[in-house]
Amino acid sequence: MYLEKINDPSDLKKLNIRQLRQLAEELRAEIIKVVSDRGGHLASNLGTVELTIAMHYVFDAPRDKLVFDVGHQCYAHKLLTGRYRSFQNLRGKDGASGFPQMEESEYDAFTAGHASTAISAALGMARTRDIMRGDFNVVALVGDGALTGGMCYEALNDAGQNGTRMIVILNDNAMSISTNVGAMSHYLTQLRQSKTYRGIKRGIRRGLGKIPHVGMPVFRFLEKFRDFLKSLFVDGKFFDALGFSYIGPIDGHDLKHLIRILKRSRDSQEPVLIHAVTQKGRGYQPAETHPDQFHGVAPFLVESGEARREGGIAMGRIAAKHLAELAENDIRICAITAAMPSGTGLDQFAAAHPDRFFDVGIAEEHAVTMAAGMASQGMKPYVGIYSTFLQRAYDQIAMDVCRNSLPVTFLIDRAGLVGGDGATHQGVFDLSYLRSIPNLIVAAPRDVRDLKKLVSLSASLDQPMAIRYPKSGEDLGPGIQAQQDFKIGEWELLSTGDHVMIFAVGRMVQLAMQAAIELMGKGVNAGVVDARFVKPMDEKLLVRHAKHACLVVTVEENVLAGGFGEGVLDALSRAGIDRPVLCLGVPDRFIPHASTTQQLDACGLSALKIAERILKRYGELK
Repeated sequence: MYLEKINDPSDLKKLNIRQLRQLAEELRAEIIKVVSDRGGHLASNLGTVELTIAMHYVFDAPRDKLVFDVGHQCYAHKLLTGRYRSFQNLRGKDGASGFPQMEESEYDAFTAGHASTAISAALGMARTRDIMRGDFNVVALVGDGALTGGMCYEALNDAGQNGTRMIVILNDNAMSISTNVGAMSHYLTQLRQSKTYRGIKRGIRRGLGKIPHVGMPVFRFLEKFRDFLKSLFVDGKFFDALGFSYIGPIDGHDLKHLIRILKRSRDSQEPVLIHAVTQKGRGYQPAETHPDQFHGVAPFLVESGEARREGGIAMGRIAAKHLAELAENDIRICAITAAMPSGTGLDQFAAAHPDRFFDVGIAEEHAVTMAAGMASQGMKPYVGIYSTFLQRAYDQIAMDVCRNSLPVTFLIDRAGLVGGDGATHQGVFDLSYLRSIPNLIVAAPRDVRDLKKLVSLSASLDQPMAIRYPKSGEDLGPGIQAQQDFKIGEWELLSTGDHVMIFAVGRMVQLAMQAAIELMGKGVNAGVVDARFVKPMDEKLLVRHAKHACLVVTVEENVLAGGFGEGVLDALSRAGIDRPVLCLGVPDRFIPHASTTQQLDACGLSALKIAERILKRYGELK
């Protein structure tokens, strides 16, 4: 066993190629074991094992800066940089993060959770080195899926035109989360599959193989010049035009060759792009066969690949299935996603209406403005994106959709706290950044039943709407308004209270109801309102019940700054209602990885913590 003896990357340099290959197999086995228990990003990390070993073998981190584009490629890196023990609790409280984090280790040169950032960050480091007359290397490892994002090209163009010394390694496995889309994906496929080069290589091998004693040694000698041969037959002119010396495509699993190429590139005084072809899911047959399904996984059984447990009902799949049903009778309805058809559930829509489904790649800004363009011509686009990624398109939401009051609906998945994915993926800012935009309806269903009703409502509207919901939810039963259609801005009174009125949003409604039961046992009568429309608010219902309560409480799974609670405070102030208001939400800090239950408790948003905080404030008022 070599892995357990690796305390830092310097230990790698003591191993020979045979031992490094054995280490690669041990890394894969460890990643499979831990991810099967903890969940996380599996297939992509299995594909970058040799690349990571070669990078640490050739370069001297942390002096040399190794920048990883998101965490889909960093698990082997973590295991090789002194985090073997913390990796056992991957994505858990006090365990290793699933993404690079500067505060976690000096070997993590840059914190990242969103794609297409690595080249820009690496360029910034390289330029700082040059200004300060430093002497270290900067390497960015970028997945091919990241190249569907425009930020990569901005960085490549900038680095190339100025000739900044840096290395970009393009990990090309033909996939991001799902199969890659777009012209760049086709271009990389052509590079990978250059028939001229491959045909000549096969011909040389066959011909030399027929010469006794001499043939294969000569072929192995020629193998050392394969990059030169490729340059004659493989068109890497796109990257050359950007100012990068292009090397590739090379086998991303050939450790000996990878090390040789990286050593040669290390000595270059100009920007270099190394195109390495890898297999997503390598070493684990279910992940090799279904790399999209094994990109980000819940805990699973290693023997079969089957999930161990399911946590609630997948809200995104409910929304997408209902949308596909509505589209049967409305040709205007179409769906757009940014490289996440399966994650958002919109692969169901794609299967039912392939001509009205569009995966634009990791290009959230483009997705939103394209939707605006479609809406301007009579379509009703639905944009399905995770909350944390929609932040990237704030300007497009404001200027292209809402400024023009176009009927685009945003299906905002993974809203609220997200558990193991941690700080870079928490969907706790959307209520704040969406509430500030004119013309936009913002809603949050308390369960899957209400989610379907809100999707139906959006189909009848002629203005922008955002529907935000967590990854999983429940069916909480029919409720009081079960037989009624939702009206824009109308809340639902679930119970009345003489002492306290709780106004809760989305998933917090159920916790607020549980807290009300806790309070009842303490002699405090608390009512609960489902404030499903964050904008516009039901100010009539708010004022009617707030003015008779001793304490008004707002509960939201969103940051307090600019959120629902501040909206309630503003509405009560304008109505002249002078009542104490307790706003409960996510505190002003980035919330680290842990289970969702632990995160809610840490934020004071579990049912018991909500009750305790209300009881404390109510007691102070008494």
